[in-house]
Amino acid sequence: MDDVERLASEVIRRLKENETRAGESDAGDSGARELRSAVSGRAAPADRETGGEASREGAALSGIPVAVSGRHIHVARGVLDRLFGEGFQLTTLRDLGQPGEFASEQTVTVVGRSMKALECVRVLGPVRTYTQVELSGTDAVRLGIDPPVRRSGELVGSESVTVVGPCGSVHLKESAIMATRHLHMTERDAQEHGVTDGDRVRIRFPGDRALVLENVLVRVGRTSALELHLDTDDANAAGVRLPMTVKILR
Repeated sequence: MDDVERLASEVIRRLKENETRAGESDAGDSGARELRSAVSGRAAPADRETGGEASREGAALSGIPVAVSGRHIHVARGVLDRLFGEGFQLTTLRDLGQPGEFASEQTVTVVGRSMKALECVRVLGPVRTYTQVELSGTDAVRLGIDPPVRRSGELVGSESVTVVGPCGSVHLKESAIMATRHLHMTERDAQEHGVTDGDRVRIRFPGDRALVLENVLVRVGRTSALELHLDTDDANAAGVRLPMTVKILR
């Protein structure tokens, strides 16, 4: 842990230095561009929006909208306090596809056993009852860890990482996972698509890199928005270009 603590101290020092730099606003713009292409699922890979709710409604008529999630973290209240200061409140950068969820302006650094770090890992809100770091397989290789593929909240036996914020660091013994590819929908959506909560379905992606993704978990919620969630590895393998829609393979 001594090496980790030294690295965490260095990261905190750099974060505090960055806060005083004149170029901080440029870094924020870059983070926003990364978020729009990697987290929201409602923007094209270019640096522009694509029509918001109107385009989503049109897409829903012909298929299931795809969202691509870059590396991010969900935080519990106690962890947020240690990383950003007592009573800190996340500030919204933009809303996400699922009602009530948002990408915050805040980011952290995640450190693995390899003593290598992933910087600018986006914090998503609102605050949860548990802390969960969601990574791709590529991220895991860089950190020197082997997180299991899990659905959100299933953290027993997950990987350990150290998370560093501007005010402190936290070593999390069980927190890092690769999120299982999953499909959000309402009960009405589920009836229309002939599926139920907990089903595993297959989704075909057309195009030059056409492939079929299996073991896509169906998650039915009363207020869920119809949306397929993939990590960046799956999205790149399928040649995903947002916005796009897909259909369940029968």
